[in-house]
Amino acid sequence: MAISSAMKKKKEKEEYWKRKELVFLVLYAIAFYAFIIHRSLQLSLDHEPELYALRPGWLLPPRLNDASDAQWRNFRANLPILTLVFSLFALLANSLRALFALKAKGMSFVWLLLSLAYLSYLHGACILFILSIASLNFLLVKMFAQTKYFSPLLWLFNIFFLLCNRVYEGYSFSIFGQQLAYLDNYRGTFRWHICFNFVILRMISFGYDYHWAHQDPLFDQQKHIQRCHTCKSGKTCYRLLQERSVQKEKFSFSIYIAYLVYAPVYIAGPIISFNAFVSQIHIREPDWIPSVAWLDTPQNNYTVKDISWYGLRWLISFSLMELMTHLFRYNAFAISRLWKLLSPMDIFIIGYGVLNFMWLKFSLIWRYFRFWSLICGVEAPENMPRCINNCCNLESFWKNWHASYNKWLVRYMYIPLGGYQRKLLNIWVIFTFVAIWHDLEWKLLSWAWLTCLFFIPEMVVKSAASTLQVESALGEFLLREISAAGGAITITCLMVANLVGYVIGPSGINWLFSQFLSRQGLPVMGGMFITFYVGTKLMFHIDEAMQRKH
Repeated sequence: MAISSAMKKKKEKEEYWKRKELVFLVLYAIAFYAFIIHRSLQLSLDHEPELYALRPGWLLPPRLNDASDAQWRNFRANLPILTLVFSLFALLANSLRALFALKAKGMSFVWLLLSLAYLSYLHGACILFILSIASLNFLLVKMFAQTKYFSPLLWLFNIFFLLCNRVYEGYSFSIFGQQLAYLDNYRGTFRWHICFNFVILRMISFGYDYHWAHQDPLFDQQKHIQRCHTCKSGKTCYRLLQERSVQKEKFSFSIYIAYLVYAPVYIAGPIISFNAFVSQIHIREPDWIPSVAWLDTPQNNYTVKDISWYGLRWLISFSLMELMTHLFRYNAFAISRLWKLLSPMDIFIIGYGVLNFMWLKFSLIWRYFRFWSLICGVEAPENMPRCINNCCNLESFWKNWHASYNKWLVRYMYIPLGGYQRKLLNIWVIFTFVAIWHDLEWKLLSWAWLTCLFFIPEMVVKSAASTLQVESALGEFLLREISAAGGAITITCLMVANLVGYVIGPSGINWLFSQFLSRQGLPVMGGMFITFYVGTKLMFHIDEAMQRKH
């Protein structure tokens, strides 16, 4: 009884100090963001005449809008036409599904025809390149899927076209004969070889899923459903959609092409595996799971209310982006190189702002297309499940930044390469592929290899920490503090790697270090470390609150 009372008092004391700590951390975070916002506004106003790619704004006239990011500028400008196209696409697809009670084959033809019409507008005659390469890949898979040479053949074929598409910039019809040269006048409104990077991921997914369909399944569906909270509730989690075996007749050419060019996720993702896609068209209900509402037609995880709320959240995030680009000039600073003339403190603020702008930009683009996919009845993974400011280690960051791509890499690269047992070697192959997949640029390769270098100490420390058995209160305290310090270092490394990859390039590394290791820069480095340390501890509190909730 006395021991129990002492334990209770000890726990209450720990909770008391944790609450005190949380108050301090929140106050520090408020002060930090107040300073960042104030200084960002000041920098934007002071240097506005020297920045280019600023356009007249509508949100807060007469303020200008930072339209310097080409990807965001094009997406924002094309939102009205995209919304009209996808509204018609969703209306037609869902009306035909309901009217004719369409299943797998019928819906695959509906999506195929609608998506091909969409691609014809985007790429014009270049749709012939897409269908030709896709058809060759289909033949390769069907011919070699059951041979021991399948994996190297599949990868060589797809990497060959990944590189050739970029080197030849989508090819010219004239290289295939002057009689076809006139087709170069009908290349559509969007470069096909940019979108084709996503098609390559889908072609590899189809190949491996077909290859594994001919092998004994390693995934225990029944055991998974007994353990998975989502599946037990009558829904179907993405892992089950992806891992369970699919009937071989579903690997048909029409469903394959419908999967490759499925309009809502064609341009930018999210990436969905072939198994997960075809599982949401038609599934034969297994006898041993009578309780699950199988997707005889669309996904069943999101109700109309859920999808409406998802769309409303997107509109709120879009409003935040409009506010951000009208008030701050983060990306305009980055592309103008004007930030090189700033103090180390201001360089940190611009760098931090650029990374947050990028996170919000990609989050909006990916969620927009995912929203339309959900309306059409196909659930794709959420690409940005966590905020960039709520990831305190590299592994967590990459699981939550382009998460559908991470799932693809784990399934089709990491596990086939040997998984955890060869993790230290796997990351170099995987991140090199990720860099090449994005574009053929040295700064992206530098970003990839820097990330791998930063990954190694984290993996070593995590491996050592997993063997530690901490029982005393002092031991727990020290472990928490060391973890927070490690998180601060990791966030700093992430900032450096991403700034090299997306802003300064490999040639700017020495300059960046010279700035922050100078007499003026060292206090800023100290302030960064303290701020990221505080941020990491806040993340610990958030994670603990989420664990208590679940």
